[in-house]
Amino acid sequence: MAAAASAAADGAEEPGMEAEAQELPLGCGGEAGSPAAGRSPEGEERRDPPQASVSNGGDAESGKELVELKVIWNKNKYDVKFCLDSTGAELKQKIHSLTGLPPAMQKVMFKGLLPEEKTLREIKVTNGAKIMVVGSTINDVLAVNTPKEAAQQEVKAEENKKEPLCRQKQHRKVLDKGKPDDVMPSVKGVQERLPTVPLSGMYNKSGGKVRLTFKLEQDQLWIGTKERTEKLPMGSIKNVVSEPIEGHEDYHMMAFQLGPTEASYYWVYWVPTQYVDAIKDTVLGKWQYF
Repeated sequence: MAAAASAAADGAEEPGMEAEAQELPLGCGGEAGSPAAGRSPEGEERRDPPQASVSNGGDAESGKELVELKVIWNKNKYDVKFCLDSTGAELKQKIHSLTGLPPAMQKVMFKGLLPEEKTLREIKVTNGAKIMVVGSTINDVLAVNTPKEAAQQEVKAEENKKEPLCRQKQHRKVLDKGKPDDVMPSVKGVQERLPTVPLSGMYNKSGGKVRLTFKLEQDQLWIGTKERTEKLPMGSIKNVVSEPIEGHEDYHMMAFQLGPTEASYYWVYWVPTQYVDAIKDTVLGKWQYF
């Protein structure tokens, strides 16, 4: 009986010994004879974690040429490496991943508005280039623009009850001077983007010459006269109203509301009609929805 039990015990050990001998050569880089080289303390095979590949938008592994950019948005700065042959639209997608700002709500500036269809190489982006981004998240837009929209609707309702603006005495004294000789040409029935140069040759309410410069990279509107230039954050402008000038419907009179009442309106006369919608969309932020 004792001999049989001893034989049984010896037989029970042999499978375990054989299993151990089969498992040892499975070590990851260690010697076959060292259990610590191929197995964890629990007896399971140890696998080295995969090496993470970190990229800031470029694809170095595929041999693409990268360019180093400094993306600036809302006082935040991001150092980005990006493929030089990627388009402006693809860069917007990268900015979305960095900031959470949807591409449709971005204005990306590099020597002017960044064209979406061209590559960074085509527009001559170089290492260290600064990319300015203007735009607000959806939550910011809803918080800021909803009061503006309500105010604009109220103003429109009031305007419908009044006589045309161009017939009112305060405006007639300016309009009666006639169209300025150096005002920019108008194109009736067409909507155009803002020009790359200031809108000039217009009158203000005192009859002096005024020009409008849209500094998109700074999110500012500059209103310049002979005496001075007012630099206004676009977010501080509560509303923009306009009306075609009777007899010259290819030009508008336009007001920027700088305070809570009509007394705060800054009037500009002889604005070319093709730029009216672009001015309103840029100042009030409506471009962010498209």
